[in-house]
Amino acid sequence: MSGFAVLHSTAEWVECFGPSAKHTVVSIGNFDGLHLGHQKILHGVVERAGASGCAAAVITFDPHPVKVLRPAQAPQMLQTLQQRLAGFAAFGLDAALVLRFDAALAARPAEEFVSDILVHPLRTTAILVGANFRFGYRQAGNVALLEELGRRFDFAVEIVEPVAYEGVVISSTAIRHAVAEGRVAEAARLLGQPFALTGRVERGAGRGGTVLVPTLNLSPEQELVPGNGVYATETLVGGKLYRSATNIGIRPTFDGTRRSIESHLFDFSEQLTTGPLEVRFWKRLRDERKFNSPEELLRQITVDLGQAREFFRHMDLSPTSAPRG
Repeated sequence: MSGFAVLHSTAEWVECFGPSAKHTVVSIGNFDGLHLGHQKILHGVVERAGASGCAAAVITFDPHPVKVLRPAQAPQMLQTLQQRLAGFAAFGLDAALVLRFDAALAARPAEEFVSDILVHPLRTTAILVGANFRFGYRQAGNVALLEELGRRFDFAVEIVEPVAYEGVVISSTAIRHAVAEGRVAEAARLLGQPFALTGRVERGAGRGGTVLVPTLNLSPEQELVPGNGVYATETLVGGKLYRSATNIGIRPTFDGTRRSIESHLFDFSEQLTTGPLEVRFWKRLRDERKFNSPEELLRQITVDLGQAREFFRHMDLSPTSAPRG
């Protein structure tokens, strides 16, 4: 994220950019998943900032506000904060102001939020948000109030129209449902890239290399994991991306009870027991099920690996395949 600043308070912003820094074009939100709707807003921020010589920035929150306000209703996040920040940097933003969402921030009146953050120190000249944007104490602020404050404090407000897929507005909530139900191909279309789990390699039961096929087991950082089943995936390890097939489940053939995420990487022969790992989910191949014997399971795994290879062969040949993240 070279050239991209991650700041956690207005004081850090002033320290980084100075009290008389250039003006800013900004958007505000949780941006969980950085889906196509979010991307439309961020592209607008970058384009408008570039045209006016301003800094392009985003204000986001950690943790998700609902985790503080209504913990029992808090969503399972699609991305870690680090994934979001990497996404912001990839879009060409200059900075992200990551505000810790707590009771004090939740109690901040909408006008105070605008004057103390957007006006000073960000020196905002334009803010881009969706039509359902809410902010301030008890979410009392809406786009109408934001526009009124924009006139008072001399910044423009641009309402960005939502992005729809097959007639339905794209949202983080819709993507969460798709991922949880294993509809990862649909999630990839809404995200503009495959849903990805990040974490670390963990030691498995050891059956993969001796009884079945060798796998790398992922201990995920995310709260949300695709539904149990077998998937065509790509796995990033050691800075290199490998095509793979991934099983999520409890290993019912071996009477397992603990959920695991196991990936067999094509053209990969290293034996790893630790280190960072990322798995990107492209297509669900089948449900998880119990087989009568390890031999029967191995025959099915051979079929699964063939289907995964065939999926990627078609993806490579298709000019309309989903973009690779």
